[in-house]
Amino acid sequence: MAEEVKTAAAEGESGSKNFIDAFIEEDIAEGGRFQGQQVHTRFPPEPNGYLHIGHCKALTIDFGTAERYNGLCNLRMDDTNPTKEDEEFVEAIKQDIHWLGFDWGDRFFYGSDYFEEDYRQAVLLIKKGLAYVCQLTPEEFKQNRGDIGIPAVSPYRDRPVEESLDLFARMRAGEFPNGAMTLRARIDLTSGNFNMRDPVIYRINHMSHHRQGNKWCIYPMYDFAHPIQDALEGITHSLCSLEFEAHRPLYNWVIDHCELPARPRQIEFARLGIDHTVMSKRKLRRLVEEHYVSGWDDPRMPTLCGLRRRGYTAASIRNFCERIGVAKSPNVIEYGFLEHCLREDLNAHAERTMAVLHPVKLTVTNYPEGQSETFTVENNPTDPTQGTHDITFSRHLWIEEDDFMEVPVPKYKRLTPNGPECRLKGAYLVTCTGCVKDESGRVVEVLCTYDPDSRGGDPADGRKVKGATLHWVDAENCLDAEVRLYDNLFLDAAPDGPDKDFLDCLNPDSLTVLTGCKVEPEMRRVAEVFDKQENRTGANAPTFQFMRVGYFCMDNRDCTAEHLVFDRSVSLKDSFKK
Repeated sequence: MAEEVKTAAAEGESGSKNFIDAFIEEDIAEGGRFQGQQVHTRFPPEPNGYLHIGHCKALTIDFGTAERYNGLCNLRMDDTNPTKEDEEFVEAIKQDIHWLGFDWGDRFFYGSDYFEEDYRQAVLLIKKGLAYVCQLTPEEFKQNRGDIGIPAVSPYRDRPVEESLDLFARMRAGEFPNGAMTLRARIDLTSGNFNMRDPVIYRINHMSHHRQGNKWCIYPMYDFAHPIQDALEGITHSLCSLEFEAHRPLYNWVIDHCELPARPRQIEFARLGIDHTVMSKRKLRRLVEEHYVSGWDDPRMPTLCGLRRRGYTAASIRNFCERIGVAKSPNVIEYGFLEHCLREDLNAHAERTMAVLHPVKLTVTNYPEGQSETFTVENNPTDPTQGTHDITFSRHLWIEEDDFMEVPVPKYKRLTPNGPECRLKGAYLVTCTGCVKDESGRVVEVLCTYDPDSRGGDPADGRKVKGATLHWVDAENCLDAEVRLYDNLFLDAAPDGPDKDFLDCLNPDSLTVLTGCKVEPEMRRVAEVFDKQENRTGANAPTFQFMRVGYFCMDNRDCTAEHLVFDRSVSLKDSFKK
């Protein structure tokens, strides 16, 4: 699997054209079907949930393709089904697309804006003898669908045109209950492509629409409405996921038999699959509604708002989508590669700071009580332009519990009684002399001495330091923080696999909450600035590398100056096989 990703990444980085680009260039070349026309794509999400990383792949293709050819990309809400559609999701989708750095200009549409035209085109098909009202119940429809080599059946296929026109008008008027009638395209009941066996193009649904209210009680099916909408908007290339490949003959049939101003071309690409993840909206909704996660923006969710809250940057996600390339066949990408792309971005841009997640007190016994001094440390060693910040040092510090071991294991190079000299990052060299334990035998304080002639961590005599470099914070002015450690939501690499209940694959340890963590005092000022930011959840919160620990961001929902909350974005260790 890693090799598949590696190959895709290499292709993306080389700038080689994908098969979609090849089709487009053929179409716009001299003699092509769109010669002299501007490339025009669209992204048509259904507003019944939040965008996830799979949608991100699609919108990157839609908007990115338009960008490469100096074309246009429309944003169209596919709101032709009133069930579970909501304006909340419309605004969230727009926010996520803008966050990724794409824009649709003045070309924002709703599928529901075309309802009157969809209806008109359906009436035209009836008049041409290419559509009819069918009264098979949903159960009868399934029974009469036929099988391979067995044609479908409809006793209403030869219904007179005038009768279908009358019934269709009465369907619109609300005379019939849900499921009583449908409008079907009259194509081919014997087709080996079941999508062409007189498919339903209108159904009755007495449900209020989020924009149209109760104006309509009949709604067009996606396969009918979508090509009409594409043509009306002047779309040249309708780019969609591979599941619509078998629907392309129906797409073209609608284009051919309706009276439309343009003839778009549908091109399919493989959907994005990522291991240890589910991307079905139905399943994601269930995770939210049954409280397996805290909401759509839970940092364990593959939604863009969840990834953003976890600290994923727009640049890292776009880079990920570009490097995996555009595939013609389904594939599954390692989650580790997504983390790799984030780690690359954060390594270049995240400010370094020190934070202690499992604190134990370190007392420098030969450092004067009440004395303090200041050291300057770099914000990012990979980029000197990011500057420096000051930290204080005193007699009492906090270090990580596992940076001390009373009885060390072999090759242990951190603090241990009479062990190797260690460097406190940016400050002094220290030597452990012992520890203090509570009544239960737990170590509550580590004792050490420091070398006054090693300011900055460099001994005056130039001796070699055999111990490790440790991070720390000053106990005199540090701040308490809550830190949330996130892991994969699913233990199973393929929770969507056959014969599996995805809920049985949940990882019970996907979230660990640590309290009483210690961070540098500068974090309060950073949080105060972030507190004042409008639309916090629509933006990335400040992100840091906690030295020796990982990359963390302030939680864009819960973190305040009074209650610091950090989410782990990704660990320092990169396990992806490059």
